[in-house]
Amino acid sequence: MAQFNYLNEINSLATMDGPITRGPLQRWVKKTTNENINPSLSASFKNVSSANISSCNQSMQKLSITANQSSNNSVLTNSKTPTRNENKKSKKTPSKNKSPGRSTTPTPNKASKTPNKADRFIPSRSNSNYDLCHYMMSRDDEKGEEVIAQTAAGEAIGRALTDTEPGRLLQYTCKAPAAPEGYQNRLRVVYSQAKVPSSVKNTTRYIPQAPDRILDAPDILDDYYLNLVDWSASNILAVALGQSVYLWNAGTGQIEELLTLEGSDTVCSVAWIQGGAPHVAVGTSSATVQLWDCEKMKRLRFMDGHSGRVGSLAWNMYIVSSGARDGNIVHHDVRQRDHALSTINAHSQEICGLKWSPDGKYLASGGNDNLLNIWPIVQGQYYSQPQFLYSFNQHLAAVKGLAWCPWSSGILASGGGTADRTIRIWNVNTGANLNTVDTKSQVCSLLWSTHYKELISGHGYANNQLVIWKYPLMSRVAELNGHMARVLHLALSPDGTTVLSAGADETLRLWKCFMLDPSKKKEPTDSKAAKSLLNMNSLIR
Repeated sequence: MAQFNYLNEINSLATMDGPITRGPLQRWVKKTTNENINPSLSASFKNVSSANISSCNQSMQKLSITANQSSNNSVLTNSKTPTRNENKKSKKTPSKNKSPGRSTTPTPNKASKTPNKADRFIPSRSNSNYDLCHYMMSRDDEKGEEVIAQTAAGEAIGRALTDTEPGRLLQYTCKAPAAPEGYQNRLRVVYSQAKVPSSVKNTTRYIPQAPDRILDAPDILDDYYLNLVDWSASNILAVALGQSVYLWNAGTGQIEELLTLEGSDTVCSVAWIQGGAPHVAVGTSSATVQLWDCEKMKRLRFMDGHSGRVGSLAWNMYIVSSGARDGNIVHHDVRQRDHALSTINAHSQEICGLKWSPDGKYLASGGNDNLLNIWPIVQGQYYSQPQFLYSFNQHLAAVKGLAWCPWSSGILASGGGTADRTIRIWNVNTGANLNTVDTKSQVCSLLWSTHYKELISGHGYANNQLVIWKYPLMSRVAELNGHMARVLHLALSPDGTTVLSAGADETLRLWKCFMLDPSKKKEPTDSKAAKSLLNMNSLIR
């Protein structure tokens, strides 16, 4: 009965409901046309087309009769003639039929059987341990917990299929090159220029790369050892230009000339008194210190005690400390007739840096002898002891840049000259050098930010720029370029948002590099009482 089932299947496959007038030829028609079939059948399929369906039906009837005869003759024999379904599954060449009257069908061409396909990627699995995978996945778990077994199997697969270390399916032969030192992404301006600085949280704040304002400073002395700029708590900037001192009101923009020295005498240093009183100390090349009332535009008194020019000044309440080329520090009490309270032989060469700590406990002095000295205060007084607490000799050049951290007690930053080029962070409470960074350029001045944990430095040879450093790592935050000569002096505005730089190119530039985030409330800062401790009637000229 098997042969009858076979014929029924052939008839059912060849039966069509109606003629097909549109569309491509059937697959079996194409195959029959292309292949060299039995001559008795080739005549039936020679004129097959999509428009002659009736002749196809007749050919299928003949095919059925021929297949019936073949099946009758080979019921008890092993026939190798492939059927239509077998041609789909096998590509082997059928053997010749030994029965008489049987025709053989040759193997179809491989090129016509298999369409062209692109090469597929076969990964290299030479390092894959499938035996270990099979063992780890098929072994019985001692605890009998299915979750633990699945976890162990997953780990086994990861170890076996990974060519390198566990857990990494992709690995590069070499790392991406690191950015050069000091690189800044200039494209961040594109994303932040339309926003208020620091208005977006968790993003890098926008630091302008150009100064907000540029002022002319003709005849400013190009001298590394002098200190010619200071910004008062009342928002008045004092600038020494040659023999004169000018006052610039940052709020109104008004400029006034405070004084002009006579003869060949020049101004070597300026420093405002603490507390916002309108009094400024002026150091001259004639080895004197003058005290001026900026409201009345009047000189109040002369103070001597040095034998060389006074290049640095520092206030601690009503005590003004002066450092000169003779290497001495003199503490002047501006309230008394005998103003010189103490004279200290501090350095063997000119003193170019002098700063009191914000709490008034320490005085830092830097000299051309490459030394940085820390002087403790006399108990119950506002001037220092004659014996230093520490004397640091790590700098290799003159130490002019000095700055005390306003929000961390006892932290001091110092910068060296051309032969040194380093910024060092000190803890004067312990005497430790916390950090050292090579700036690749002469350090002329230093300032701490009151709003951010950052430090800004002014540089001379050879970069002539300002650099903002992130504390305590001392990584570069930004570089501010614009000066054509070395940046000799820095001053911070009373609100702590603007830095003024004075360069040897005779320009003053204001940089808004420490702008506050409007979403954050300004923290109150501890400052000394804004009142003058001077009784001007008792001062003697």
